[in-house]
Amino acid sequence: MPPLSRTDAGRGAEEPEYAGEYRLQAVLGAGGMGVVHLASSPSGLRLAVKVVHARYAEDPDFRARFRQEVAAARRVSGAFTAPVVDADPDAERPWMATLYVPGPTLADQVRQRGPLSPAELRRLTAGLAEALRDIHRAGVVHRDLKPSNVLLTDSGPKVIDFGISRPVDSDLHTETGKLIGSPPFMAPEQFQRPREVGPSADVFALGSVLVHAATGHGPFDSDSPYIVAYQVVHDEPDLSGVPAELAPLVARCLAKEAADRPTPAEIMAALKPPSYEAEAFIPAQRRRPVLPADPFAPDGRSGDRAGAGTDVSGGDTTTRAAGAAPPARRRRSRFAPRLTVTAAVVLVLAGAGVYAALRPPARPAATGPAHPAEVATSFDGWHTPLQEYGGSAAPACAYEAGALYCTARGVALARLDPRTGEVLWKRTGPVGEEPPGVPVPLAGGEAPLVGAAAEPGPLRAYAAVDGTPGWTARADVPETFRPAGPVVVLSDGRGALRAVDARTGAERWARRPAGFEAPVLGAYDAPTGLLTLSETAADGRSSRIAALLPATGEVVWSRVVAGDAAPVGRTGDGTLVLATRYQGDLVDGLVLLAPGEPGDPGSGPEAGGERRVGTQERMHLSGIALRGAVVYLLSLDGRLLALDTAVEKGGRLWELETGASNVSVPVLGPDERLYLSAADGRLLAVDTARGAVVGQTRPRMRNGRLGYATRVPAPLVAGDRVFGTAPDGSVFAVDARVAESW
Repeated sequence: MPPLSRTDAGRGAEEPEYAGEYRLQAVLGAGGMGVVHLASSPSGLRLAVKVVHARYAEDPDFRARFRQEVAAARRVSGAFTAPVVDADPDAERPWMATLYVPGPTLADQVRQRGPLSPAELRRLTAGLAEALRDIHRAGVVHRDLKPSNVLLTDSGPKVIDFGISRPVDSDLHTETGKLIGSPPFMAPEQFQRPREVGPSADVFALGSVLVHAATGHGPFDSDSPYIVAYQVVHDEPDLSGVPAELAPLVARCLAKEAADRPTPAEIMAALKPPSYEAEAFIPAQRRRPVLPADPFAPDGRSGDRAGAGTDVSGGDTTTRAAGAAPPARRRRSRFAPRLTVTAAVVLVLAGAGVYAALRPPARPAATGPAHPAEVATSFDGWHTPLQEYGGSAAPACAYEAGALYCTARGVALARLDPRTGEVLWKRTGPVGEEPPGVPVPLAGGEAPLVGAAAEPGPLRAYAAVDGTPGWTARADVPETFRPAGPVVVLSDGRGALRAVDARTGAERWARRPAGFEAPVLGAYDAPTGLLTLSETAADGRSSRIAALLPATGEVVWSRVVAGDAAPVGRTGDGTLVLATRYQGDLVDGLVLLAPGEPGDPGSGPEAGGERRVGTQERMHLSGIALRGAVVYLLSLDGRLLALDTAVEKGGRLWELETGASNVSVPVLGPDERLYLSAADGRLLAVDTARGAVVGQTRPRMRNGRLGYATRVPAPLVAGDRVFGTAPDGSVFAVDARVAESW
């Protein structure tokens, strides 16, 4: 394990610096059984990692319960929970990594800001009822629902912490061991008949949680857990302070007999009609329009916002050799895993600059409004199951020359008819925890080739016509790759670059670019014929940006900028846009590198000026898209921000809460539309002229559950059709012209 350059302040002597491959960066909270840390995956995904205290790691019964917690959390749809990314219950210090969900706990919210308003309480009720319905459908009983286990997010409440008892919270024990639950939020049967606890116990806990949210205290209150236990079993709940319109429903939840309590579905039905602001998981869209008097108003800006610009989307496709170790020192920008392959391909296909999307690997990019003549005048849509094996993993697709190519778990590559969704051919592949990387068109002409890579595994070319396997780019170490015109450029992550012929796989050149130790491959810009390289210094104080000529490996221009920065796109006038990070994964601004004088041999960004634009806040980005001079920044929690880079210091056009979380990179389409996918399989359409969601499809989770994807491929746009993928293992298509009726 490489030594750390620093340790987090306040880390206890017994606290580890790593959990598996995840470096523990900061403490988010601590409980009786363990400590929750903020961490990042190798791809840059922010995680919450729970590490068990050493004193409990030696308890076999506790390890069994922790293993049960991991299994339960994995079974439940992440639409209403923090999905599990990785875990090791058998480690010396057992740990579990879930997706980091920004937002306070309900306990913190009430403690710091007081009880919720009636409207907020109704929304919380609806959201938690829907969450419990999903949890119970998965055959799981939470048994420890309480305010500290409810996260409040922009997309609704999320339930965390499955199956772990907390003896520090209580001195009570059952005859079978430690008490499961927290006395103020436990049902009578949990004290009387712990072996008979069922879903209705969670409904009782919901009633107690709602009373706490409405009043700041529970329906049964005492400093002694024994007295609380007696009150829960024998006394009537104290509902003073609960809004009158909700009190009867809360009282039903707190019924002593389990059979007298409503089900989560009945609670949701009791809250109808859904016209109020409590509509679960579709929060009111928050939009900040620019007033006419604002100096950043659209009337005062230069540049054509709706003009032909660049579409920035995609994800990194990486082939990894089994057992390969990461470099010991910081050799690359933390943006590295998010620099896209398919984005580069789209540049070749659509003639637009496509760059880094700031997201984890293996997610496809948009092709833009290409091939409109191939779209029929009317289109009813289709839905095609593709995944060969169980699990929650959305396929990844690419669109090229009227064909749709997709990978999925157990499917190395398949070709679909974009008109009907019919699978024209399919090649099986290995089954792993993650699906193969996004397919990438490699060579066109009379014998087009499409590339795909398993994880781990090398890039392999397939004949687009029938799927016949072609050449394989084998390497001794993991490689990232970027199709770049007639060649494919590959990097071993240690400074060595090589290029192979896109049609034959024969090596064209191999070298180490001057000025770099381990450059990160950016995207291929078809108009200039250049491939972007970037690398951030070990101390994070500067970054080198350069352009490579793929045919020869020659570095055409190179420039050093201050801070941790990586290329993310080009504006309509060719200005190169970089995103700058502030500690970890938080983006706090953009750097605009203007090109030099046209015709000047040194007319790359090193010959022009530099301008910095702040985002006015720090955002944990899912991706960035550019159209003309306008930049659209999408955060992981579904917040979309539009900035006009033509305005001095950046003009804030609008901000929108999309109502989705753990989203894909954004994809631009015709008619000023922007599309994104959510982790539950929804496809959303945004009107960028108004900054409003105009349509969304239904969730597509496997059998209605067990389908929340932690890696969300971006949708594809081709003319008037939008292609999406879902965690139920399917690919689907909808008509972009009728997004309002999705």
